[in-house]
Amino acid sequence: MQEKAAIVIRPEASRDFAAIREIHLLSFGRENEAVLVETIRSRRDFVSSLSLVADVEGRPAGHVLFSRIGIQPPDPKLPEEIALALAPLAVHPDFRNKGIGSELVTQGLKTCRHHGYSLVVVVGEGSYYARFGFIPARPKGLEVPFPVPERAFLVAEIVPRPGPGIRGTIRYPQAFLDVV
Repeated sequence: MQEKAAIVIRPEASRDFAAIREIHLLSFGRENEAVLVETIRSRRDFVSSLSLVADVEGRPAGHVLFSRIGIQPPDPKLPEEIALALAPLAVHPDFRNKGIGSELVTQGLKTCRHHGYSLVVVVGEGSYYARFGFIPARPKGLEVPFPVPERAFLVAEIVPRPGPGIRGTIRYPQAFLDVV
């Protein structure tokens, strides 16, 4: 019986930048997502502890980025809420189907909660993200500023809030809009 390799989830370090870029290039077959990570990393509101690397046998095997976004309430007189976007998530092709993506999302959501964030949005495959508590976002009163199928625009309330919850339109940094 073959022993399963340990997956270590940790915040990115500068020594990981080239490996993170390669993981996204190989996973998506284009550089848009790698450029997104690099652009978000250069912003002053970047939170390095929310850019996570999965190490397997001492080698970066996956990456996920959670970055700050705004939610503008329907009433423009109300202040914008701060939430997080999960994007991008990628696993190196050599390490797929080993639970690395799931571990990155699970540990990432715990890290987000630890940092005091209550809401995470993602544009992705509903059947994949549902296992982490993501549900369709539009029925919860959220909207996105670009065309996205209902089944792909998802939200997870990782710290329940009293009342009706946050409603409004997601305000993504321009770097996200350049990838879409």
